[in-house]
Amino acid sequence: MNKFKHLPFALPLLGEEEITEVTNTLRSGWLTTGPKTAQFEKDFTQFIGVDYALAVNSATSGLHLALEAIGVGRGDKVITTPYTFTATAEVIRYLGADPILVDIDPKTFNIDPDKIREIASKHKNIKAIMPVHFAGQSCEMDAIREIANEYNWKIVEDAAHALPTTWKGDMVGTLSDITVYSFYVTKTIATGEGGMVVSNNENYIKRMKVMRLHGISRDVFDRYTSDKPSWFYEIVEPGYKYNMTDISASLGIHQLKKARAFQQRREGMAMQYNEAFADLPLRIPYVAYPDDLHSWHLYVIQLDLGALKITRDQFIELMVKEGIGTSVHFIPLHIHPYWRDQYGYQPDDFPIALDVFNRAVSLPIYPKMTDEDTLRVISSVTKILKMYKK
Repeated sequence: MNKFKHLPFALPLLGEEEITEVTNTLRSGWLTTGPKTAQFEKDFTQFIGVDYALAVNSATSGLHLALEAIGVGRGDKVITTPYTFTATAEVIRYLGADPILVDIDPKTFNIDPDKIREIASKHKNIKAIMPVHFAGQSCEMDAIREIANEYNWKIVEDAAHALPTTWKGDMVGTLSDITVYSFYVTKTIATGEGGMVVSNNENYIKRMKVMRLHGISRDVFDRYTSDKPSWFYEIVEPGYKYNMTDISASLGIHQLKKARAFQQRREGMAMQYNEAFADLPLRIPYVAYPDDLHSWHLYVIQLDLGALKITRDQFIELMVKEGIGTSVHFIPLHIHPYWRDQYGYQPDDFPIALDVFNRAVSLPIYPKMTDEDTLRVISSVTKILKMYKK
């Protein structure tokens, strides 16, 4: 029996500031989208350096709104990666469009621009490309933008992992048509559930704002508190129910203030891991541009299975016995039953994604971890890999 308590794979770090803000919101009586959400949106535009931000109840809903705003519809195609969570691709299907999956770079696990170009001329009706900044490292945005401009595609970035992340010094969020962030409980800042959509295109934001709340033509969040008659509104589209609440925004306001400190803490832990694991039978995360900000949302090792007497799954089981939670990012989309059956994929259709998946383990890396926690992870990984080395 391990003498330590279980170390979860991920936990949020909340302070008294968040608790007080939420309490004040509860006492105000205004719980749904209102002044706190507006403040969070304003703060976010300033943090990213973008003109507009729209708070939503999840990154999934944000991606759906973004694709709808750029005009993706039935029969269209959107390029994305198989090495992501299903939300990235499922929002394409919401609109009756089809994802075109492109394999990943074997070092960064981001979508491979060379492979994008290879398939670009093979498909008609491609409307957009949706790169995913895996683990918090930016995709090769120069190459992606060049291809998108050549074929007149829009770019919607899935930045669920990428706050704060930069590409050649520029913040992710300022690089394309629309960018979407996640504030799910495990992400680099957390509001429990929630997300943010950013853009410099006012028309896209106006469209998403209407569709965020039932297709209502005006901002109706004050219609129950206004001292003037304000009951009238019009439905101009069959919209969705995707708005963020002020309770969530109350968390976000203070989490955002800590985003850079959180990133520095995560980066420090990643450097500790890198140094400790240098001589073990595994591959540490590859950083393509060390001068850029990497959010380190995930720390993903690749086991050298040829040098070990255990499988990846057995390694995870042994870590559990050590009292340490891990995860796997990601099970590639094309081997999940829905995507496999819908499009007739075979496992080796995306061989790099499949190979990475078979060797990948995500280790705990979050600001709430203590120095002792980090050393526990290092000690357990080292112990297991040395014990089962061939």
